[in-house]
Amino acid sequence: MQNPVAVLPAAQQPIQELFKAVHSGGVDAETLELVHLRVSQINGCAACVDAGSKTARKAGVSDERLATVVAWREAPYFTPEERAALELAEAATRLADRPDAVSDEVWDTAATYYDEKQLAAIILMVGVTNLFNRLNATTRQIAGAWG
Repeated sequence: MQNPVAVLPAAQQPIQELFKAVHSGGVDAETLELVHLRVSQINGCAACVDAGSKTARKAGVSDERLATVVAWREAPYFTPEERAALELAEAATRLADRPDAVSDEVWDTAATYYDEKQLAAIILMVGVTNLFNRLNATTRQIAGAWG
């Protein structure tokens, strides 16, 4: 099947508006792209990992960071702010993995580095990424097929 957004093109514009809102939230583009990539890795969405790697590279993410975002806790290439965003992204993606999906500790750490508008941007990026991961993985979209 084609991507559902291609089948129902009226969905494309609202999703693009969400992306515009995310990027107006004051979070560094590299951080947002790292969040997108990590969420896509967790969800096993090859199309989004492929596209996300390319977009992250264009945003300035180094090859070392692209290669190690999957193991960001152990890699030395990430700032405390990025680590907080990645931890929040993982918790918000793996909601069913624990009774307290996004713990106060995870939230408080993120709130140390990001204001409410920035937190909203990160959470929206996680949500939109999860949406695309589910659309693409469910319909078995091919990595690289969207250019």
